[in-house]
Amino acid sequence: MGARWLSPVAETGRAALFVLRMLAAIRPGPRLAGETLRQVYLVGARSLIIIMICGFFVGMVLSLQAINALAQFGAADQVSLLVGKSLFRELGPVLTALLFAGRAGTAIAAEIGLMKATSQVDAMELMAIDPVQRVALPRFLAGLLSVPLLTAMFCAMAILGAMVFAIGVMGLDAGIFWSKLQTGVRFGDDLVGGICKSVVFGGIVSATATWYGFSARPTGAGVATATTNTVVISSVLVLVVDFIMSSFFT
Repeated sequence: MGARWLSPVAETGRAALFVLRMLAAIRPGPRLAGETLRQVYLVGARSLIIIMICGFFVGMVLSLQAINALAQFGAADQVSLLVGKSLFRELGPVLTALLFAGRAGTAIAAEIGLMKATSQVDAMELMAIDPVQRVALPRFLAGLLSVPLLTAMFCAMAILGAMVFAIGVMGLDAGIFWSKLQTGVRFGDDLVGGICKSVVFGGIVSATATWYGFSARPTGAGVATATTNTVVISSVLVLVVDFIMSSFFT
């Protein structure tokens, strides 16, 4: 029983030391910048389509449910305010991080796990190349940069979807829709809080993916387990940290 309880604690400690080692390996330079930008394209730009599609339909669903609920109180014109605040404060950063974990986080874990299974990581160490600095760090930094940008695109598409449904389908006035959104959403309380959350969530997902990639067993089953653990653990951490950050911001 003691080993069963101590094993997760020991793994958490090893993961924390891995993240500290990765942060200590930061050496600004053209090589790191170039590889980070390449990873931003691979994990960020290639996730753009699914982020845009999901954001658009999430906005339409939010608009539908909000209009049905607010119409009971004669406040259907407040739909843009409700949609905007819920998106920028909570749904935008959280849903983007979950989609990023499912699409890009698994790809990072699988790629690093396969590099370990094919002895590429061992070859780097034999050539006196730090694999954490060369492989893990650019992907971690790419997650920090990509998730805030993807969150902004998700929120923009969600607002577009809400506008299409509220104005085009339900016939709300366009001027009222935009005026309520502009006056109700605050830059400091709503936008800045969402940006801070998205940066933290990007770091959580990318750090979790790189850790499970490096700790994967060099087998096909080990790589599959690493990708599964990446999605599960990063999703749980995102939701837990979201609650903690929301409590402090509130």
